[in-house]
Amino acid sequence: MRVVAKNKKAFFNYDIIDTYEAGISLTGSEVKSIREGKMSIKEGYVDIRDGEVFLINSHISPYEAANRFNHKPRRDRKLLLHRQEIKRLTGKIRQKGLTLIPIKVVINDRGLVKVEIALGKGKKAYEKREAIKERDRERDMRAELKRYQKE
Repeated sequence: MRVVAKNKKAFFNYDIIDTYEAGISLTGSEVKSIREGKMSIKEGYVDIRDGEVFLINSHISPYEAANRFNHKPRRDRKLLLHRQEIKRLTGKIRQKGLTLIPIKVVINDRGLVKVEIALGKGKKAYEKREAIKERDRERDMRAELKRYQKE
């Protein structure tokens, strides 16, 4: 599996509860552009409409060799999940504060593009500050250990 795009901010902004892997409905020029690594899911999110799941606001750069047959960079793309998974996700999203976030886009061993989506609960500002403090403490501890090992 080759990771094409990651949403690093998702783990900082959300408490990840559960993850799912979904296929994605793409055109040919989109697949070729993704294989070149020209995709971003930083501002993207996942929405459920009429029993179908969509990846919204993700950016796939136009494929240069496609000329006039190119795709729109920010169009809504349908995600492919089983009906039972969609029903389960719909029920969980109705709970207070839960949302669906794309975490990463991968190309699997068979050459198919997959999107890993996560069910997450948004963190409060004080939780984010705590995470930053914890990360700083860990970094300082590692630096101290490294310094003592050299001596």
